[in-house]
Amino acid sequence: MLGGKSSKNLAVPPDHPTVAHPRAADEISKIIDTPVALADEVLRGDTRLTRRWRHGALHDYLVGMKGHVIMTFYGAAQEIIWRRGDVRLASRTRPGSITVIPDGHDGRWDIAGPLEVSHVYLTEQRLQNCADILAGGRRIELMDRAGFDDAATSHILEMLSQPVVMNDPASRLFVERAIDLLCTQLIQGHSSLAALPQSESRRGLADWQVKRVADYMRDFLDRDIGLDEMAALVGLSRFHFATAFRQATGASPHHYLTALRMTQARKLLMQPELPIIQVALAVGYQTPSAFTASFRKANKMTPSEFRQTL
Repeated sequence: MLGGKSSKNLAVPPDHPTVAHPRAADEISKIIDTPVALADEVLRGDTRLTRRWRHGALHDYLVGMKGHVIMTFYGAAQEIIWRRGDVRLASRTRPGSITVIPDGHDGRWDIAGPLEVSHVYLTEQRLQNCADILAGGRRIELMDRAGFDDAATSHILEMLSQPVVMNDPASRLFVERAIDLLCTQLIQGHSSLAALPQSESRRGLADWQVKRVADYMRDFLDRDIGLDEMAALVGLSRFHFATAFRQATGASPHHYLTALRMTQARKLLMQPELPIIQVALAVGYQTPSAFTASFRKANKMTPSEFRQTL
């Protein structure tokens, strides 16, 4: 395993006197137990890469940084939570998933460890140069992502983390093109451009957006999930999200979530050794009375009556 080195010791070429991204790497290095494994070369647009490296669990606040931080994960999946204002993003650091920290976005991070990761640091200018082509000059903003499943973008990040890519001068053209492809992936799938309204005939969420929200609901049935939280997963305001979700699924987010909870509750109630209060907690209800009221409304019987029918 290649060891990391602190960006504080990085020798910046004299023709790059104001590189912004070692600052981002420095800020991240301050809150993890192993410094960012920053590669030596400064690429076009002040883009920086890291090697794959390992660090431990993280439970700390990260300040807003200059530029965009894009990362992917390797090895065992860990729980990841990003709290930014009233928004809470939670997922798992599965291989094939990415995290995106846009320019200036701060927040509290709680990530179980150990983690194996690689990062790419992009300037706003490098990203916008690509957006000028894809978005017709429209200004784009990246969305907050935490453990977001995107195998294609993760694969690009994995390629860029390989030592053979970093150490071979002949690979420079390949690297630059791969970074352009990364920018394209980010703009098309993780930016304000991706969240623009679709055609009049399909104003609801795209299939991937519905799947993302539904998977998130299933992963966290045992806790309260807010509308702002779900909307942030697909980069929409809570109002537009609620409308688009209903158009795509035929149900409001609340009713959809309740239906998932009731389906899981019925499965758990079929295990007679589980106390009803334990079933209630497992599907997001803090009291038996609240669970019973919701279950009766959905199933026309109480949880106890349901068990008697088995």
